[in-house]
Amino acid sequence: MSQGDGQGRTALVTGASAGIGAELARVFAAKGFDLVLTARRAERLAALGDELHRLHGIRVRVMPADLALPETPAALVAALSRDGVAVDALVNNAGFAVPGRYRDTSWEAQRDFLQVLVTAPCELIQRLLPGMTERGYGRILNVASVAGLMPGSASYTLYGGAKAMLIKLSQSLHSEQKGTGVHVTALCPGFTYSEFHDVTGTREEMRRLPKLMWLSAERVAREGYGAVMKNRAVCIPGAQYKTIVALARLLPLGTGHHVAVLRSRILAKRK
Repeated sequence: MSQGDGQGRTALVTGASAGIGAELARVFAAKGFDLVLTARRAERLAALGDELHRLHGIRVRVMPADLALPETPAALVAALSRDGVAVDALVNNAGFAVPGRYRDTSWEAQRDFLQVLVTAPCELIQRLLPGMTERGYGRILNVASVAGLMPGSASYTLYGGAKAMLIKLSQSLHSEQKGTGVHVTALCPGFTYSEFHDVTGTREEMRRLPKLMWLSAERVAREGYGAVMKNRAVCIPGAQYKTIVALARLLPLGTGHHVAVLRSRILAKRK
């Protein structure tokens, strides 16, 4: 692809302050997109914005915001509309996880999780998709997870379900938008080097995984960008994860669930 894929276009990236979100911002910037970056950490956003403006000469708007607040998606879109900024590409990347068994967590934590990982992406798409369709150009990249393609297991109880919802949503929108110029992709990485496991307090547990299971955030971002530009409904980076997903689909539903339960027990004994 040329360096000018996004010339004159704007991409909105949520959760852009670190990890996969920051790398996706870098990829879109390198392809010529102007950027709107949002996350809670204003200083990190500002530093990333300065870096990308300096490297690529693009315009960068930094909009610190908390997507756990129900009013945030509408406020972001309204502010951009007032300033005449049309969003041509939407990257729904913001997210976190709630470790532990569901019964031991607070509803407030789970409520905020659902707001950030499910409700906010759906609302941003709903508010921005009509304009993309009318203009005949749009790119929507929903950062999901391999977890959304696997049987559910103990801990992080809502995580797999939330990611599965994003995958199904992406597939449905991909079908609905055929012929409109709007591409929709679910990006489904496996374990990826980022701050995710530091935030959830599971870094030491993750160190036990073989290096083969880890992907770089840069690779995930590159493959996700390529997939949405080619209008692929689902992107699974890494041959190892493509294989795991394919094998999981061959197992009967009950067997797959029992395997997931066994995996959870093994990990619990290692702690």
